Amino acid sequence: MKLNKYSYLLIIFIYLDVYSEINIIFDYFTFHALYFAFLRHPLAFFMIFTFPYLNMKLNKLK
Repeated sequence: MKLNKYSYLLIIFIYLDVYSEINIIFDYFTFHALYFAFLRHPLAFFMIFTFPYLNMKLNKLK
């Protein structure tokens, strides 16, 4: 599997993991909801924030 396909697949699974939390945050934004979304899905949010850097580093390895 090529790296770009793997990256796209990874980001799809991350967004599927936090889909319900993102809907709640967009519908009724409170800092309380944002706080608990980070607590329930720390790895997913870490990957969302570091994905551009990770993708840049992995594409340089080609």
